[in-house]
This record gives sequence, structure tokens and C-alpha cells, in this order.
Amino acid sequence: MEKPYQQVPILECHEPLVPIPLEKFAVVSPHPYQQLGAIYSDRSPYYLRQSVVSALLVAQTQLQKQYPSWRILIFDAYRPVAVQQFMVDYTFQQVACTTGLQVSNLSATQRQEIWEQVYQLWAVPSLDKRYPPPHSTGAAVDITLVNSMGENVNMGSAIDELSERSHPNYYVNSTCAEAQQYHHHRQILFKVMHSAGFQRHPSEWWHFSLGDQMWAYLTQANFNDPIVARYGRVD
Repeated sequence: MEKPYQQVPILECHEPLVPIPLEKFAVVSPHPYQQLGAIYSDRSPYYLRQSVVSALLVAQTQLQKQYPSWRILIFDAYRPVAVQQFMVDYTFQQVACTTGLQVSNLSATQRQEIWEQVYQLWAVPSLDKRYPPPHSTGAAVDITLVNSMGENVNMGSAIDELSERSHPNYYVNSTCAEAQQYHHHRQILFKVMHSAGFQRHPSEWWHFSLGDQMWAYLTQANFNDPIVARYGRVD
């Protein structure tokens, strides 16, 4: 189940994981995956590579030039492979339950269909260093925005929603004023993150990365320059 961006070579730069200065951002607390039972061991989910944290601060500054009281909200950042596995398994269970099926009674075909849905959203929790899940590199972050009232800006779908609405441009051609507003909000987020050097996941409006394989793949696609990833999996 290799994805195109996973063909990008990794030249690890060994930059450290550092804590995100959460006092400068909004944050989901308690952490959503920890609430479900995911165990992060000795590292917090609110860690990123040093340069990624710096870029995130630049994005926040850019946001506040336009919207002085708005903030980037950190939903999730560093994710060990064990947590990736936990969330993949959890999502599999949720999809099965939503469709009224019992996991213990699934046919091979049903299992395959559910896995295909799960992997539309989640990267494979591979331990192969050539194919690290993006969040396991410390280079990917899931975010949204909060407004001057401290309320989440409405993006038209929830983070981690397993539906077509998660696609960044889902609302782009809608003639509904409310839907146009959702797209406008997504574009605000995209523009401030892109201005700081991040690339957005093609299928997830909330997922941004800088320095990993997906970032390199998308940057290369935009500029036709041979680029390698500088961040591999953090053990």
C-alpha cells in the first residue's frame, strides 16, 4: 500500500524534537488520542522538529497580521508509530460499528473494504524506516483556527472526519454562502501555513507538514526540483 510520496528518499538531518510552546497557540486539551487510551511513553504529542516549531510560529505571526486575535489551534503533532497503530485499529473498529458490523464476524471482503476506508485517512503504521508515517517524523501537525472569542472557526467538517468533506477543496464550487465561508476559512489556514513553508495534505484540510516525505513530494510537484526529505521516523 505504498503511496507516491513514500518514494521520496530521506536524508535524515537529526534535528531534535522539541516541545511546542503551547502558551503561544490554542490547544486541544486533554489530547484527543490520549483520551481514547493512546500511550505516548516518554514524549508528549505536542512535540515537533525544531525548525517545524519555528515555522509554526511564523505562520501564527502571519495569521495575526490579518486577524490579530485569532490563533492556530494545535490538535495533534508528534505521533509514535505505536499511537499510529492504536488509531488505525480504533478507526477500523469505529467504521465497522458505524456500518452495523461486528469485527469478529467480518468476512475477508468486508475487512478489506473497511481497511481501504481506514487508509484513506490514516497512514500505514509502518516500522520500515523508508516509509515512516508522517506524524512519526515530528514534521507533521494537525491544526485548525480559533477566533477572537476563543471559538473554533468552522471549517465545514471535523478533524479526522472520514468523509469527502475532509478534502481541502470540497466546498470550492459550492454556491451556498455557508459553504463558501467554510472554504474561505480553509484558505486562511492554508495561506498562513504555506507562507511559512508548509505543504498541505491533498486529502486533509487540517494536516500540514514541513521537511517530511509528503512535504518533499508536494514541493517537488510544484517546482519540479529534486528534493529529498530531511526528517525520517523519530525512534
